[in-house]
Amino acid sequence: MFSSLFKKSEPAATTPATPAAAASAENPLAAPVDTPDVPQPDGHGLDVGALLEPPATPAGGSQIGPKDDARTAELTPRVVEAISTVFDPEIPVNIYELGLIYKIEADAESRVKVEMTLTSPACPSAQQLPSEVRYKVKALEGVTDAFVDVVWEPTWTKDLMSEEARMSLGMF
Repeated sequence: MFSSLFKKSEPAATTPATPAAAASAENPLAAPVDTPDVPQPDGHGLDVGALLEPPATPAGGSQIGPKDDARTAELTPRVVEAISTVFDPEIPVNIYELGLIYKIEADAESRVKVEMTLTSPACPSAQQLPSEVRYKVKALEGVTDAFVDVVWEPTWTKDLMSEEARMSLGMF
């Protein structure tokens, strides 16, 4: 019954005219798919093209303007509270208590930059954790935008964990 599914078919006698046709001849899942037009942002649709563009960076290459000490002091407690709801899926401790957050800065326009690290460069949550941090910080009232930079210096060690985190993990 299943033998017909696994039989190799004879190669076609004709050569496909385009690379896309060649791909679809070899693998029907690689064939181009017709998609309906997606409306541009007009209040009624999505701009799918914007998802493919890199995030906007202000002139000068910096993600935020000069650090505003007053705005940073005002926003930091709420940013820490939001980040404290992000948990490493492999460790039952939030990433703030794990010592993964190195720096929080805000500029005069309430754009927030979070500098963080991961427990290792091979961390399976390397995409998820920074995205979740950005999402939660950007959702805070009064924050106009949020950026997360993952850094590797200084290297994370368990010494960066809070005493509370070490206690909950049994690392005295």
